[in-house]
Amino acid sequence: MGLHRVRGKIDPLDDVFSMPLSERVLPKRRVPDGESDPRSAFEAVRAELRLDGESAQNLATFCTTYSSAEVRELMALCLDKNMIDKDEYPQTAEIEARCVRMLADLWNCAADDTVGCSTTGSSEAAMLGGLALKWRWRKARRAAGRPADRPNLVCGPVQVCWEKFCRYFDVEMRQIPLEKGATGLRPHQLADHVDENTIGVVAILGVTYTCDYEPVAEIAAELDRLQARTGLDVPIHVDAASGGFVAPFLQPNLVWDFRVNRVASINASGHKYGMAPLGVGWAVWASAEMLPEELVFDVSYLGGDMPTFALNFSRPGGEIIAQYYTLLRLGREGYRKIAQANADTARYLAERIKAMGPFELLYDGQGALPAVSYKLREGARFSLYDLSEQLRTRGWQVPSYPLPPDRDDTTIQRVLVRHGVGKDEISLLADDMERALRRIPDGGTGAPRRPGFHH
Repeated sequence: MGLHRVRGKIDPLDDVFSMPLSERVLPKRRVPDGESDPRSAFEAVRAELRLDGESAQNLATFCTTYSSAEVRELMALCLDKNMIDKDEYPQTAEIEARCVRMLADLWNCAADDTVGCSTTGSSEAAMLGGLALKWRWRKARRAAGRPADRPNLVCGPVQVCWEKFCRYFDVEMRQIPLEKGATGLRPHQLADHVDENTIGVVAILGVTYTCDYEPVAEIAAELDRLQARTGLDVPIHVDAASGGFVAPFLQPNLVWDFRVNRVASINASGHKYGMAPLGVGWAVWASAEMLPEELVFDVSYLGGDMPTFALNFSRPGGEIIAQYYTLLRLGREGYRKIAQANADTARYLAERIKAMGPFELLYDGQGALPAVSYKLREGARFSLYDLSEQLRTRGWQVPSYPLPPDRDDTTIQRVLVRHGVGKDEISLLADDMERALRRIPDGGTGAPRRPGFHH
């Protein structure tokens, strides 16, 4: 039967899949000339979204994949709020400031004049931390009458945002090779890479590749010894993208934050283990003097003079509100309980993987992030890429990727345990891994379907 028309319009009683939009291939290169029924357009787009993977089965991502109904409702209430416009939305601005103060306190900042801001994620926050390091170094060099045209940043196996920072802002990246058997930067490696042009050292609390923590306090102690020998006073920026919302609750006695005098700034992702929805990160400085005033802009065209320090400008305020709600809702005890449950689940998975036979654990989920990383034992007749392909047939996204340079002949896999990923789900993953091992023929392809790894 044809469509029912009421004075030339589509009958609202028509089924959405019998409307004109559902009877043709959706446009991909040109905006259509006419309008479509909203129900039909919604169903057409939703149908395409079903082709995406199930986010809860994406064990490659650090990011939040579970949000409560209350979080979703608060996000909806803030769809029209531009958080940069602090004069128009003063309460959103106040809530952002509360989050900064809460995080500074969580990370043991003793200064009364600590400063910070929200960002779109920890990548932007890391770049802001790097910019502050560069500007302070350059100012000190010029004040001493020394050249300031060859800044470098020293780090270990960092996330790609630091490579972007160095390339975008003209800083030499001195990435220290990963030693055999190590899961991150080791303090004794610093002396051969730090010099008078070093703007800072990046220490990672939750290495992207292996999920382990780099020893921030020991790195600072090595820089103290280096200063005693050379006079070089090199600050630390802690990239706590993941660990910033884990260590305070799982490892409260671990000294990595502003208790370390050499730590100038910290970044973290609210949308990772901070359990906020995608789109929020945080940058916090130990004190106001650590953030050069030249980097802060006063904007007068939003209804008042507003200081701003960010790479982005307009963005929604919902993620900030959701972060505050989550801090308020869970409190320290709630975060601790969830982090501990995740760690227990990671330990369970590590035990299952170890018992399977062909794997060697690199990180067993204890002492750092709730995650597991592992490689194949010598002599295996298949590759981890083969295993990734098998697991994908069951919907699991488990990344296989090489370690950083000097260890890039070693391929590993990583499984992250997040809020919303329970022990039952992980037990199903382990069952599927065991079945996959039985299905993979001896002498698998050994070739990656897609080079690199997901973050």
